[in-house]
Amino acid sequence: MIGRLRSTVIDCPDPRALAGFYAELLGLPQVADDDGDWVVLGGPPGHQPRLAFQRAADLRPPDWPDPERPQQFHLDVTVDDIEAAEQAALALGARRLPGEGPGFRVYADPAGHPFCLCWD
Repeated sequence: MIGRLRSTVIDCPDPRALAGFYAELLGLPQVADDDGDWVVLGGPPGHQPRLAFQRAADLRPPDWPDPERPQQFHLDVTVDDIEAAEQAALALGARRLPGEGPGFRVYADPAGHPFCLCWD
């Protein structure tokens, strides 16, 4: 095991509105984080389930099952040692993508889906 699932993240135009929908749908009323552009339902990292919503102003919503407009989400994976986790993920076939911030780096899985390795 390289890491633990931190959050499932869904891109959307209005994170608060979509978080409200899923809070009711899934019974996850606790908002763990909300800055308007990033809203998380559930507890702190390491407490499952966590569902996060990220602002994507120009989102082209999916049109299932049209492959021209596929499903859109990414995984956040908590790791203890980012350098070791990165090397292990790359060895499995991941590739580093542009973008990182305090506490996360962005990668693509072998099929091209983005995911983040996160640390506290």
